[in-house]
Amino acid sequence: MDRRQQKTRAAIFKAFGVLLEHKNYNNITVQEIIDGANIGRSTFYAHFETKDDLLKELCKELFGHIINSAIDCTHTHGLYSDNNAPKSVFCHLLQHLEENDNNILGLLSCESSDIFLRYFKDSLNELIKIQFVNQDRHRNTMLPEDFLVNHISGSFVEMVLWWIKEHMKHSPTELDQYFRAVIEPIL
Repeated sequence: MDRRQQKTRAAIFKAFGVLLEHKNYNNITVQEIIDGANIGRSTFYAHFETKDDLLKELCKELFGHIINSAIDCTHTHGLYSDNNAPKSVFCHLLQHLEENDNNILGLLSCESSDIFLRYFKDSLNELIKIQFVNQDRHRNTMLPEDFLVNHISGSFVEMVLWWIKEHMKHSPTELDQYFRAVIEPIL
């Protein structure tokens, strides 16, 4: 993708994000996105077939970036001045959320949050499988893997929502300790 296409795509994502902060996803029209991005209709459709495709791509970009960053702890975005990334992938993930790139916390708590929460949870599932469930599990080995993954990712999403609701009073390190205290006994 050339720079012009990247700029257009970024403008579409930005316009869509601004609309999502103020309106329910179902009430947003393609025309509003086009107007906000200051592009033509054919340009929009050259990038996305539908508004749903735009939503999927936005979520894939937002959550994929955060999840991949959490998996690859060398990808720190300047979070750690001493190059000591946290040992916990959950703490790393929370620190990326705290940065709030692309207003991800706003999207997780906006009027259309159910859509974003579902994508976030689905993105977490793979991380949880890789980091925990597929490792040497010593407890609850009879529980189905998909049940455990769903339980852990659901708990993490609910914790993030609680954190947002509490105006992020707790640090990522504190939240990580709370979360691991709850899930480690399961594993």
